Amino acid sequence: MSAESVTRDAAGPPPVRFGRDHPLPLDCGVHLDDLTIAYQTFGRLNAERSNAVMICHALTGDQHVAGIHPVTGRPGWWDMLVGPGRLIDTNRFFVICSNVVGGCQGTTGPKEADPETGSPYGTAFPVITIADMVRAQVMLLDHLGIDQLFCVIGGSMGGMQVLQWASAYPERVFAAVPIATAARHSAQNIAFHEVGRQAIMADPDWCGGRYLQFDVKPRAGLAVARMAAHITYLSETALHRKFGRNLQDRDTVTYGFEADFQVESYLRHQGSTFVDRFDANSYLYITRAMDYFDLAAEHDGVLARAFAGTPVRFCLVSFSSDWLFPTSESKILVRALNAAAANVSFVEIQSDKGHDAFLLDEPEFHATLEGFLNGCAEQRGLPPAGGS
Repeated sequence: MSAESVTRDAAGPPPVRFGRDHPLPLDCGVHLDDLTIAYQTFGRLNAERSNAVMICHALTGDQHVAGIHPVTGRPGWWDMLVGPGRLIDTNRFFVICSNVVGGCQGTTGPKEADPETGSPYGTAFPVITIADMVRAQVMLLDHLGIDQLFCVIGGSMGGMQVLQWASAYPERVFAAVPIATAARHSAQNIAFHEVGRQAIMADPDWCGGRYLQFDVKPRAGLAVARMAAHITYLSETALHRKFGRNLQDRDTVTYGFEADFQVESYLRHQGSTFVDRFDANSYLYITRAMDYFDLAAEHDGVLARAFAGTPVRFCLVSFSSDWLFPTSESKILVRALNAAAANVSFVEIQSDKGHDAFLLDEPEFHATLEGFLNGCAEQRGLPPAGGS
């Protein structure tokens, strides 16, 4: 595949399909032998194939990192950072973002047809892990003819993928930016995910996971799951600043159970719009993958061993008001990386926007990312920002 042949526009390339001759092995002990990976690329791969940046999406994200999302009609989830002349400059870097295995935007997941039955997998889809997601991305990278990524970047679940990349494939990663993430899920995070899963499975329209065969959706359950999760992405300060106890389109309370408060209306809107673009079973599978992630467990409980001898350059970022993945989790990673004598820098960004700060306009975070990418690009021998 020539460098020219992998130049793409915002519409993205067609999905890649891997057949029985190239199965994806899964941690649960089975394999997917009919795997489709949907992805987007932006920019041009240079002749040396040394300027590829892999962006890993979070739980409810997808491959539409930039440009207009075909389902929502809104800009991609990191559109402010990815594009010509932007921080992750597509005039400079070849950007790749794929929908994870188990997802619902074109990559094989529970809503796709099981080749053995012709019906949607539903809960017959095998349980997947973060490591499985990264193995699929490795297959995509091989398909594109790229031996080493210049950088792999991601926040939240995307940050877990970054850590898995750096641990399992250090020779294929020059630099890594794990953002607002952790080496494993806390009990609190698992608990929030379980509330969401139970809300979905308690919806009569879930139908034991076979709802697509009956042409229904567990809309109410998935909406509640989204509402509960969305609260964890924000901080109390951000919620108070945006909503306080303000009433929604009324001067007095109704003494009923309508959305009296603006914050209630906001959460209901988040839930109702989410169900239009996301699959309920995918939500079950992807949250489970995050819960199972434990990088130290793969190395006899010693996190530093996950990065032993690593050549990867790391930049870890946390946010002061993030209570879903607090700064203490990033410091655990930093100590492990220091114990492994890794090249690591760490920044805690002062922000009151909570976990979602990495998706928002945070100048200090953007300056940190820009400085790290520029420094690594110089070490890699890539042209400077604005250069040719």
